[in-house]
Amino acid sequence: MTAEFSDLTEQANGSVTVRFGETIVMATAVMSENQRENLDYFPLTVNYEEKFYAAGKILGGKFMRREGQSSEEAILNSRMIDRTLRPLFDKRIRNEIQVMTTVLSIDETNDPDIVAILAASLALATSDIPWNGPVGAIRMGRVNGNPVFNPTYEEKEKSDIDIVICGKDGKVNMLEGGADQIPEEDVLKAIESSVPEIKKLIDFQNEIVKEMGKEKTWPKIKENPDGMESLFAKTISEKLEKALVKPAVKQEERKEHYFVLGGLKKEWMEKAEEKFGGENMNLASDFFEEQISKTIHKNVIEKGKRPDGRKLDEVREISTKAGVLPRAHGSGLFYRGLTHILTVATLGALADFLMIEGMEVREKRTFIHQYNFPPFSTGETGRMGAPGRREIGHGALASKALSKIIPEKEVFPYTIRLVSETMSSNGSSSMGSVCASTLALMDAGVPIKAPVSGVAMGIMIEGAKYKVLTDIQGPEDHHGDADFKIAGTKKGITAIQMDVKVDGIETNILGDIMEHGKKGRIHILEEMLKTLSEPKKELSPYAPHIITITINPEKKGTVIGPGGRTINKITDETGARIDLEEDGTVFIAGKDKQSAEKAKEIVENLTYEPRVGETFKGTVVKIMDFGAFVAIKPGIEGLVHISEIAPFRVEKVNDILKEGDTIPVKIKGIDDSGKISLSIKQADPNYASNNGGRKQQGKPRE
Repeated sequence: MTAEFSDLTEQANGSVTVRFGETIVMATAVMSENQRENLDYFPLTVNYEEKFYAAGKILGGKFMRREGQSSEEAILNSRMIDRTLRPLFDKRIRNEIQVMTTVLSIDETNDPDIVAILAASLALATSDIPWNGPVGAIRMGRVNGNPVFNPTYEEKEKSDIDIVICGKDGKVNMLEGGADQIPEEDVLKAIESSVPEIKKLIDFQNEIVKEMGKEKTWPKIKENPDGMESLFAKTISEKLEKALVKPAVKQEERKEHYFVLGGLKKEWMEKAEEKFGGENMNLASDFFEEQISKTIHKNVIEKGKRPDGRKLDEVREISTKAGVLPRAHGSGLFYRGLTHILTVATLGALADFLMIEGMEVREKRTFIHQYNFPPFSTGETGRMGAPGRREIGHGALASKALSKIIPEKEVFPYTIRLVSETMSSNGSSSMGSVCASTLALMDAGVPIKAPVSGVAMGIMIEGAKYKVLTDIQGPEDHHGDADFKIAGTKKGITAIQMDVKVDGIETNILGDIMEHGKKGRIHILEEMLKTLSEPKKELSPYAPHIITITINPEKKGTVIGPGGRTINKITDETGARIDLEEDGTVFIAGKDKQSAEKAKEIVENLTYEPRVGETFKGTVVKIMDFGAFVAIKPGIEGLVHISEIAPFRVEKVNDILKEGDTIPVKIKGIDDSGKISLSIKQADPNYASNNGGRKQQGKPRE
C-alpha cells in the first residue's frame, strides 16, 4: 500500500491518494468555515463515489452512459466508512464536514472498500480538521481454516468468513461481515487476529502524520453555561430517574413513558430558557439527552435495571405466524415486543434475476432481499419514495444473514424475492427482518439449509465496568455505547454488524457480547420453530412450476432457433419460460405443471439424441418394398427393414403395416451417418401376429 500527497486537490482541508495493487482511491476531507445555526446534531457527510472508468468499462444504462444514483454497493461502502469515522469526532462540532472517497482505478484483485476507509482516515488525520484518528481497517477471510488478511476477489470466493474490521489502540470500533455458519469462537479468533495488522496500518499513518500532518484547527464550540448542571439536579434529575425505571412493555405504556419524558423535557427547556436565554436552547436540549444517557448507564451498570424493567439477558415477548397472506407464495410475521415485521416471499423463474452491473459488482442475482421502513412504523409522518441509506443498509445486512442458507439453483431453481415490511419498530427491525424472512422462506417451501434468527446486543460502559444487554430496544440503542447485531443458525454465525459511540470495544468484551448473543438468538430461533419447524413440502399453487432437464450443450442453438424464434414460439405455445445454461442445463418455468410439462416435451423432442436399445411407440410414415419408415420423434425417423417386422418371413410389408399405424419399435443400430435402424420384432415379437387381422403365417426366420 502506498499513499501519495500532491496539490491535485489542494483546496481541500486534507486529501490523499492511496494505492493497493492497481486499485486507487482518492479521499478528500473538507470542513466548512461557518457553523450551522440552530443545529442539534453533528453534520458529517460521507460519500463513496464510483467511477465507471475505474473499471475500464463503459457501464450504465443504454441511454445514460454516466454515473447517476449511487449503487447499493456504493451506499453500503459509504455507511461503512461513516460508521468507522463518526465515533472519533467531537459531537459538539456544528461545522459541516464532508469526506469523499473516489475510486479512480480498480483491478480484478483488490477490493476498493478497505482502501477507501484507509484513505479517508489518512485524509482526516493529515488535515487540520479535529479528529481523534487515525484508524486501521482490514478484511478478514479464512480459506481452508487459515486466516487470510485482505483476501483477493478469488480468495473471497473460497473463504467461509468475510468480515471488515476497523479500530485503533487495540480496540474495534466497526464490524461488518458474514460467515458460513461459523461458531462464535472462530469468528472472535478472526477478529482478534486482525488487531496486530490494524496496529501496523495505524503506525504507518502516524509516521505520515508526524512528517506532514497539519495542526488541528478547532472550530468554536459552545460550552454549557455555568449553573446548568446544578439547575438540572435541583429541578429535573429525580423526576427523570423515576421516569426511566418505569417499565414500558405494552404500546400504551410506551406512549405514556415517552409522554412523561416529553413533559420533563418541556419543563426543563422552559426553566433553562428562563435562566440562560433562548440562545442556549440547543445546549439545553443536548444536556437533557446527556442526562438521560447517564441515568440509563448508571441504572444498568450499578443496579442492573433496564428502562423497560427486563433482566439484562431477557428477550422481549415473541410471537410468530406464517402463511398470513393467501395469494403470496410465502409469508412470515414476527413480533418481538413492539418490533413487528411482515416478510413476503415471491418465487419466480431464474430468468427473473436482478441484473447488477456496476463498477465492481456485475452479476445475475437470483436471491433478493429488500427492506422497507415507513414512517408509520414509529408513529410518525414522513417522506415516502425511493429507499434511503438506512433501508438499503438494513436490507443488505438481513440479505447477508440469509444468503448462506439459500439452496443452490441446482437444488431449487427459482429466483427468490423477499420483502420485509417494518410495521412497528422499537429496536432492531433488521434482525426482526431476518426472523420474519426465515418464516416466509419455510412457508414458501424453499428448502433452506437451516433456519436463521437474529438479535441486537448492546453494551453500557462506565470506566472499567460494563454490562451486556440482550435484545436492545429504542432508548438502549440510542443511549448505549454499541449496537452489535448477530444473526445465525444453531450451527453458527451468518452475519454480524457493530456500530459504536465510543472510541472502540476491547476484543474480550466482544467475546462476552457474542456469547450472550448466541443464547439470545437461539432462544428466538426456538420460539420461531414452534410455528414452522421445517420448510413446507409443497409449493404454493400460485408459484410457478419449474422443471430442470439436461441437454447436449451443442443443441442449445436448436432450442433457441434463428433470432430466438424457436424458443419464443415454445413460450407462446405453452406459456412457459425457458432458461438455458452454458453446460446444457435447461430450466423450464411454467405457470402450472401442465404448461411446464408441455414445454419440456417440446424441448426434449427438439434436442433428442437416439440411443441403441431405446423403445418407442412410433408412427408409420411411409411404406416401401424393403420396409417401412417410422417416426419415433418429431423430425426423427428410422427404417424398419422387412426382416425386422416379425420373427417369421414377411412377403409384403403392407400385409402387416400401413401408413399411420402406431407400432412398437426398438432402436437396433445407428450408423456413422446417423441413419437409424429399427426393429418391431425385438420390441414386440407378437405384434405381427396380432396386428388387426393383417396376419401372415410363414416359416420362422433363422
